[in-house]
Order: sequence, then structure tokens, then C-alpha cells
Amino acid sequence: MTTPFREIVRRPEFERDLKKLRKRFRTIDEDLETLIKHQIFLFHKIGIDNRGSFQIPGFPFQDPKIFKVKKFACKALKGRGANTGLRLIYAYFEDVDIIELIEIYYKGDKENEDKERILTIYQG
Repeated sequence: MTTPFREIVRRPEFERDLKKLRKRFRTIDEDLETLIKHQIFLFHKIGIDNRGSFQIPGFPFQDPKIFKVKKFACKALKGRGANTGLRLIYAYFEDVDIIELIEIYYKGDKENEDKERILTIYQG
């Protein structure tokens, strides 16, 4: 995948999440690439906010900033547009221009991100 960021890291936990979702959402890999190239790029690099991504507050660390994507278009869910219920959690290391994919889930399976996972990764 070519990327508008210096690097995109896929954490092992994220890869496990993605593997489970691939069975239900055949287009998820292509949809994820589109999301990164367009929505996340526009949000961080150009400053265009379509209100699909937002920073998750309340973590006891300042860097990296943790974001949630709510508007995640999935072609496998026809007729739903960006309101598919898929969620992406990622960290943005602005100083080194790296995106780290932490978690991906379907809102019908769980309501919110795994805050314990995030704390374990970034607090040690």
C-alpha cells in the first residue's frame, strides 16, 4: 500500500481483529486503504475535517494522540455509505509522521474501543 504518511504500522492485535472481520466484510482491505489515503490523510495533512475522525480524550499520556474513525465506508455493506458501523482506532505520531493501527471492530459486536489495549501498548 502506498501511503501519504511516512509509515503505517499494523499492530498484531489489529491484524487479528482484521482477520476476523474479513470473513464478514470482503472489501475491508480495500476500504481501509481508501480510508487512510483519503479521510485520515485529509484530516491530518490538509486539515479537512468531515467529522468522521476524532481524538479520544482521557488517556494519561500526550503522545501519541489516539483517534477513532466513525465514518468508515465499506463496499460490502451496500447502501450504508459511511455509516456502516465499522470503527478504526489508531495512534498518530505527528512528530515522525507515523500512523499506528491499533484496533478495528464492528459496532454491532462491541460498543467501544478497548481502552485497556491502548493503555497496555502506550503506557507499558
